[in-house]
Amino acid sequence: MSVPELRAVRLAGEPDRPLLIVGPSLGTSAEALWSRCAAHLGDRFHVVGWDLPGHGHSPAPAAPFTVAELAQAVLALAGSFLPGSARRPEVRAPAAARFGYAGDSIGGAVGLQLLLDAPDRIAAAVLLCTGAKIGESEAWRERAALVREAGTPVMVDDSAQRWFGPGFLEREPAAGAALLGALRDADSEGYAAACEALARFDVRDRLAGVTAPVLAVAGADDPATPPARAAEIAAGVRNGRLVVLDGVAHQAPAERPAEVAALIREHVVSPGMSVRRAVLGDEHVDRAVANTTGFTADFQDLITRYAWGEIWTRPGLDRRSRSLITLTALVALGHQEELAMHVRAARRNGLSTGEIKELLLQTAVYCGVPAANTAFRIAQRVLAEMGEAL
Repeated sequence: MSVPELRAVRLAGEPDRPLLIVGPSLGTSAEALWSRCAAHLGDRFHVVGWDLPGHGHSPAPAAPFTVAELAQAVLALAGSFLPGSARRPEVRAPAAARFGYAGDSIGGAVGLQLLLDAPDRIAAAVLLCTGAKIGESEAWRERAALVREAGTPVMVDDSAQRWFGPGFLEREPAAGAALLGALRDADSEGYAAACEALARFDVRDRLAGVTAPVLAVAGADDPATPPARAAEIAAGVRNGRLVVLDGVAHQAPAERPAEVAALIREHVVSPGMSVRRAVLGDEHVDRAVANTTGFTADFQDLITRYAWGEIWTRPGLDRRSRSLITLTALVALGHQEELAMHVRAARRNGLSTGEIKELLLQTAVYCGVPAANTAFRIAQRVLAEMGEAL
């Protein structure tokens, strides 16, 4: 095994902007998959893609490789674009310069590996159409053998059916043709070696070790990595959120470039907003954002960046523990409107109705019976509205 050679592709934005690395799915190139999405991000990021060995601009592999070795290669590639590198010697790098990451399919698997192996380097990650384990190992080995024998064109017809949501090829023939052409042109050994890397990849038991904010995006019509795989990531990492895109299959950045770009922009620029949405729910946050005025905008920015982006994302406590602490503080201080909101959040963070009851019983001793009495009334109303059996 050895670290493969990967080539970078500059997709959008100027080098003085924050770095966003984007990763491809198997059989595609960064340019074919990400170029239209990157066009929506260039005003905020320097968007740089990477190609799998034997795909796009990257040379065919000299030896087998693992997903972990791909992650090492991506980390080195990213370092060459960060401040202090040969490309940017005019800017001194911090001790551990960080970057944003977004990857689809095997590109998402590489993102998970980066989050585990180099947690201090990834500011936030968007993982699309992927899983902590993708498919079955034996099926990947069989596909590798098929492609070595017949070449990558043998995968084109099947991929045309599995890669895209309903009607995409009719609506966007050029984008579809570019992706399928990248597959047809991919080196057979590079494709097969990537299949074998996916056969060995499984980090399901390590998800709790991911502490950076993660947005897991699934296509509702994706047969390769269905929404349950993204949900597993969002629930397993410390700070995860799930978004499911209707009408999308396995190539979300190409199928919905503007929507994916908006998700990346919000999550990577303001990971606190993504965590705020995950804890409080989109409906509440959308309402708060809609009601923001010039007078309250700075306050909304402050709580998003500091409360949600600095405190709720810290790795020292999980969200269940933070919900317990927050509920106790709100009971003690009599913040009734916030208490109702955080009862809902506590259920979203995994606290059971019974655990909320036990917390409120304890506040009767330490915060006072009148405060707990009011808290029980509020919590009972909120839980009933949520359809809980009380």
